[in-house]
Amino acid sequence: MRVRTAAFGGWIWYIGDTEPHFDEHKCGKWMYFFEDRAFVETICAEAIRTGAILECKHTDGPSGVSCFYLECDNIDAHKRILQFFLDNNLIRRTKAGRLYNIGFKLDDQTRAGQYGTDFKAEIKLDRFINLDTGEWIQQ
Repeated sequence: MRVRTAAFGGWIWYIGDTEPHFDEHKCGKWMYFFEDRAFVETICAEAIRTGAILECKHTDGPSGVSCFYLECDNIDAHKRILQFFLDNNLIRRTKAGRLYNIGFKLDDQTRAGQYGTDFKAEIKLDRFINLDTGEWIQQ
């Protein structure tokens, strides 16, 4: 799949051949915080190229956050991007090897200013993956 990029408002956007049309109130993102911009550029392009996601972006700086967009009720899309995260070691692990229980953030939560301790994820990784074993939970 072809990958298109665009810079806008401090972000670098990545979109494939098909422009996504997300429902404003269902749209959200899984996030990856990065320290290596070259790495995250490769990761974002690869996520689009492989069809793991239709749209993603990252901050325009040497470190920051990348966001991988989908609709909250699209279980297949959650599975695709989470498998991509696992395959590319994008989910941190504790010292004991357990996956961190990262959360999916709705754009409505971002617009409402929910950051840090004010953000409470309704969808978390443990809905899909056993955090101890890394195995998929049957849906």
